[in-house]
Amino acid sequence: MAAPLHPDCLTLLEMVKASGRPAFNLISPEEARELYAAGRPVLQPPPPEVAEARDLVLPGGNRARLYRPAGSVPGQVLPGMLYMHGGGWVFGDIDTHDHLARSLANQAGCAVLSVDYRLAPEHRFPAAIEDCAAAFRHMAENAATYGMDPARLAVGGDSAGGSMAAVLALMSRDGALPPVKFQLLLYPATDMAMRHESYARFTGGVPLTAVIMEWFRDHYAPDPGSWNDWRASPLRAPSLAGTAPAYVLTVAHDPLCDEGRDYAARLEREGVRVQHLHAADMLHGMLTMGAIIRPAATYISGAAAALRDGLS
Repeated sequence: MAAPLHPDCLTLLEMVKASGRPAFNLISPEEARELYAAGRPVLQPPPPEVAEARDLVLPGGNRARLYRPAGSVPGQVLPGMLYMHGGGWVFGDIDTHDHLARSLANQAGCAVLSVDYRLAPEHRFPAAIEDCAAAFRHMAENAATYGMDPARLAVGGDSAGGSMAAVLALMSRDGALPPVKFQLLLYPATDMAMRHESYARFTGGVPLTAVIMEWFRDHYAPDPGSWNDWRASPLRAPSLAGTAPAYVLTVAHDPLCDEGRDYAARLEREGVRVQHLHAADMLHGMLTMGAIIRPAATYISGAAAALRDGLS
């Protein structure tokens, strides 16, 4: 049993109910993208000022945005992070996660390269992973261009993006990517089989339910044969040993809760330095809902502090 939801989360649920917004699994991916993007001005606070927010197009054509924290100066070499947005591999982009990326850059004192990747169902697994791996490789190889220290690079993301951050950390350990010094995993998806008990707990009444997760999976990885691939399910990797130190945030009112907790426990058990924070009264997606869910700011600050320490 989870603790009761925070009152701000209850306010959010009442707002969603009053709006008559359909569940994502009842509409098309195109409609879901529009609906998700339209919620940004309502759900998120005004974006904090940064020293620089520069739009880029990476080799291969993916959009990205480089953030340098407030107070930094041109030419200053900073630690850096590749940030991968959430949205179930179906929606979301660098604009929907602009506030979060800015906040992490400012509070962690690092440069953040937030990247778009190809979305499902037009581009199915492993397209998103391939794009994010290419973006990290490009960032590391061009660290000087972005004012980043190549010895202090992190990967991070929320939800689907958290899953891919975990995968990139595994790829780095295996030598397929340049060194990753820290991984920031915010309510990550880690197991495409979706058999953890938390899926049975959340079948309605919250923004992300088991049915909606299945809708995401049906678009991104419809072939059950792919679910055992650790690039889709990092929890199913034969070993997590030797990956970068991690910060894992899980929230109780979330079908992804148990697989995130299992991932943090496996990291610890297999010798990886990990900080795991579990928010018993929060729901999935709350970090990008800070205009309504006021404690989101505290959780962003906690994640940024862990990132700052991990890249020090």
